[in-house]
Amino acid sequence: MLEISHLRYDVTAEDGAELGILQDISLTIDDGKLVVITGPNGGGKTTLARSIMGLNQPTGGSIRWNGEDITNRSITDRARAGVSYGFQQPPRFKGMKVRDLIALAAGKETLSPAEGCQYLTQVGLCADDYIDREVDSSLSGGEVKRIEIATILARKAGLMIFDEPEAGIDLWSFAKLTETFERIHRQGDSTLLIISHQERIIQLADEILVIEKGKVAKHGPREEIFPQIMARTLPGCGYMKEGER
Repeated sequence: MLEISHLRYDVTAEDGAELGILQDISLTIDDGKLVVITGPNGGGKTTLARSIMGLNQPTGGSIRWNGEDITNRSITDRARAGVSYGFQQPPRFKGMKVRDLIALAAGKETLSPAEGCQYLTQVGLCADDYIDREVDSSLSGGEVKRIEIATILARKAGLMIFDEPEAGIDLWSFAKLTETFERIHRQGDSTLLIISHQERIIQLADEILVIEKGKVAKHGPREEIFPQIMARTLPGCGYMKEGER
């Protein structure tokens, strides 16, 4: 279970004014849920996700994962506790093969062909075609994002956070990506937090969390929140229907 209590993230502007990027955010997310975080651009969605992962240090409040206070824990400690983060633009590692990257994520020196096949198949990639490729610019955006998800699976992450995974990928890769999220969710071993404006991804959610002006504007079951946000598109959201890419 993820428990966030009165979380704040303040920054100081050039004129000395304090800006509240996150303002008193409190919420609880049960194990195994798929929650889509959406809302206007600049509303604080990524800041919230980065704060959970430890990429930002909150200026107030607390974050608990499975009953453990991780507010002041390092990124490495959070990763060891099962918290993971998928970037909008995953890093590429010229000279490192997919096999080695997944082995590193799994905490192993080497990865057997069977293990490599297991993780890559789960994200819709053929192991024979990818296991010995370098994680470099020869991979498309969709391919590198699915390889990143494979590393998260290899890490056996209990909490998977993805920041706009649909950004910059083609329609075919987007379709495979949504299939991967559906598959992970069906397995029920992980909690997923996905930042997205894409209707197809929002439709996958158990719950929708709308962050606006650094606050929780709405949070509830998809059946309740989805009609509200589609009927009144929040400024700057730009919700996209499938095919509008």
